[in-house]
Amino acid sequence: MSFIDNIKLRAKNINKKIILPESMDQRIIDASEIIIKEGLASLIIIGDKNNINNDFVKNNTTIIDPKNSNITETLINELYELRKNKGLTIEEARNLILNDYMYFACMLVKLGYADGIVSGVCHSTTNTLKPALQIIKTADNVPLVSAFFLMECTDDTIGDHGTLIFADSGLVEYPNSDELSDIAGMSADSFKYLVGDEPLVAMLSYSTKGSAKSEYIDKVVEATNKAKEKYPQYKIDGELQLDSAIVPEVASRKASDSPVAGRANVLVFPNLDAGNIGYKLVERFAHAKAYGPITQGMAKPVNDLSRGSSIEEIVGVVAITA
Repeated sequence: MSFIDNIKLRAKNINKKIILPESMDQRIIDASEIIIKEGLASLIIIGDKNNINNDFVKNNTTIIDPKNSNITETLINELYELRKNKGLTIEEARNLILNDYMYFACMLVKLGYADGIVSGVCHSTTNTLKPALQIIKTADNVPLVSAFFLMECTDDTIGDHGTLIFADSGLVEYPNSDELSDIAGMSADSFKYLVGDEPLVAMLSYSTKGSAKSEYIDKVVEATNKAKEKYPQYKIDGELQLDSAIVPEVASRKASDSPVAGRANVLVFPNLDAGNIGYKLVERFAHAKAYGPITQGMAKPVNDLSRGSSIEEIVGVVAITA
C-alpha cells in the first residue's frame, strides 16, 4: 500500500470535518466530489452555492456563504474580541469575515465548527497562513511553525519506499541554526506520525562532512549539533550533500560512518530558496507527487496548497489534514 493510500484509509476511519475556503477554483469542487465519494472527510465549502457547478457537491457538502449565514455575526464579534487588543476595529472585523474566506474559515475552526482547513490553490501562502497564525495560533510548547512537502516518488529505492519529507519548503525563509534544528526535529515527528516508519534526517548543504568551508555550512553544522542534542530519539546527521544523503554508493565514499547518509527520508534544506526549488524540481522532472505545504506546529491543522496543485494532490492534502 502506498503512503497516500494508507493516509486515506486512516482518514476514512475518523471522519474529520475539513473546510475548503476556495470554492471559486474548479479544482476544489472537482476534488470535493472525490473526497466525499471516497469518504475521506466531511466538508464545509465557503462560497455562494449558486456559483458551484456540481450538483453532487452541492447536495453532499455543507456550503456556507458568509454574506447570508446565521453564524456570521457571531464570527465577527468573536474575531473583534480576539484581535481588539491588536488594534482591530469591529468594522475591520466585519470586512474580514464577509470578504476574506480564510478569516471566516479560521474562526469556524477556532470556535469548534470544524477540525482543519486546506487552502492555497488560488491564494498565496501569506493569504493562507497569516489569518491562521493570528487566530488559531501556534500550539503550546512549540518553538515555531514551519512547513514541509510530503513527496511520493516513482523510484521506491529513494527515501522510505519512495516517500520523503522536504522541509522547510513553504514557510520559514532563512532559518537560523536554532530554527533549523527545530525544523529537523519537528519534521522527524511528522514523518513518524504520518508515514509510520523511522525518520532518518539529513541536514543538507553543498558540502559533506567538511568538504567545503563557509559561514553557511557552519550554520548547518551548528544546527545539526543542536538537533542531535534536542532530539536524541532520532537519527540526524549533517552536513550532507543531497547525493550523500540519499545514494548509498555516494554515502559509502563521502560519509561512511554516518547513521543517515545514503538512507535519508527527511531532507532539511538550509533555506526556503533551496527547499522550494528542490521540491519543484523533483515534482516536475521526476513526476513525483507533492503533497503540501503541510504546516507543523499549529494548534489546529491548517494546510497550504501550491497554486500548481493537481486535483489528486488536493485530495491527498485533505486526507493528510484529516
